Amino acid sequence: VLLAAAVCTKAGKAIVSRQFVEMTRTRIEGLLAAFPKLMNTGKQHTFVETESVRYVYQPMEKLYMVLITTKNSNILEDLETLRLFSRVIPEYCRALEENEISEHCFDLIFAFDEIVALGYRENVNLAQIRTFTEMDSHEEKVFRAVRETQEREAKAEMRRKAKELQQARRDAERQGKKAPGFGGFGSSAVSGGTTAAMITETIIETEKPKVAPAPSRPSGPSKALKLGAKGKEVDNFVDKLKSEGENIMTSIGKRSTEAAKVLVPPVNMESVHMKIEEKISLTCGRDGGLQNMELHGMIMLHISDEKFARIRLHVENEDKRGVQLQTHPNVDKKLFTAESQIGLKNPEKSFPVNSDVGVLKWRLQTTEESFIPLTINCWPSESGNSCDVNIEYELQEENLELNDVIITIPLPSGVGAPVIGEIDGEYRHDSRRNLLEWCLPVIDAKNKSGSLEFSIAGQPNDFFPVQVSFISKKNYCNIQVTKVTQVDGNSPVRFSTETTFLVDKYEIL
Repeated sequence: VLLAAAVCTKAGKAIVSRQFVEMTRTRIEGLLAAFPKLMNTGKQHTFVETESVRYVYQPMEKLYMVLITTKNSNILEDLETLRLFSRVIPEYCRALEENEISEHCFDLIFAFDEIVALGYRENVNLAQIRTFTEMDSHEEKVFRAVRETQEREAKAEMRRKAKELQQARRDAERQGKKAPGFGGFGSSAVSGGTTAAMITETIIETEKPKVAPAPSRPSGPSKALKLGAKGKEVDNFVDKLKSEGENIMTSIGKRSTEAAKVLVPPVNMESVHMKIEEKISLTCGRDGGLQNMELHGMIMLHISDEKFARIRLHVENEDKRGVQLQTHPNVDKKLFTAESQIGLKNPEKSFPVNSDVGVLKWRLQTTEESFIPLTINCWPSESGNSCDVNIEYELQEENLELNDVIITIPLPSGVGAPVIGEIDGEYRHDSRRNLLEWCLPVIDAKNKSGSLEFSIAGQPNDFFPVQVSFISKKNYCNIQVTKVTQVDGNSPVRFSTETTFLVDKYEIL
């Protein structure tokens, strides 16, 4: 009954065509090329007939959706089928243009095959077509979960083995013996010890950040960890500062490493370089109340030249929200309180070189709604079997510039893809994790608000919690280092600054 379904231009050029009976390419191209010439512009029909076939069509902006049928087919059924075809196309193509149709041609053909089989329409609706074309498999999910568990167990076993090798090597060194060779890696003691060191360095994540990798030594006690000929006080001071810096770095976790990939540090790093980093953890209610907001910030100092080790940092604090500031124990607190300068208690001492030193940290905890940097308003409303969801954002702190903003909305499982209405920015539908990701490259004072509308089968509770992630090169609390001067002579020192504002947790429950 139904010979072919095609999307063509107004000139009759075929973009996508799916034939349901045996038909040559020249035949279908000839039928579609003849179609525009047969239309009579004076009459408002949605079908045209020739001696052998009937064209049932629907205009879509600059294109036509055309069904070619036999003359004895039921035209009412054909019109119903045509409407379903026309609704399928916006599911896969964001714009009804020739390039977009060509790019998603295979997705459209797969969907067409779900509507019509062997020339006859299948009894399916739009939601079923989405489900069938996604081909989501529960067995595949189970298989992937099992495989990930096995991989985690294998990694844990590798770490355990590596620790055993390292411990055996240390015990051998303490007793003054050569490290024993381990089977499979070589019979000699030297190669065994070296291999143990290599495995250990590869698998066990080192806790302290290394500036330069030290060469591995086959045997004998290593002197790489000694600090050289400095006094005990300086050694203790370095250890304290390093340990504080290390704690901060390890607590940042995975998100900061992702942020470091996106925000490339400045190329011209000066001999005095500062990292100003803030992390926000925020939980809001869906009705707008702020349950808790906590922000932690820190200034990390990195000096790469010894002649700039005795310096003072001039800090400008324009924050009016009541931030709690705390300096490192070895920093002169009176000097900071009186003149907003960071310097050591003993001016004759110098800051450590080639290591990140945390010199100032701050904390802000509040339930004041006006402090929320970016408000998210999510309104799901039920309409029949489906839910219409309106979600909007608004930037409250206009001096901020948020980059790579992703607003993640959970979706109910097993109901297919959402039907997007209006959207500012772009979206990604993750069918495996049942998430809709609303992606906005930049939110700033020029682009401070936007909205997204979509509909999908579900209940209002299915669309929470909404999660937000972003990265910013401007910090939330207006705390900056404006000047660096030498202790002797008070002469200015060139310095560079790297500012990062990250999300630890940002949820609307």
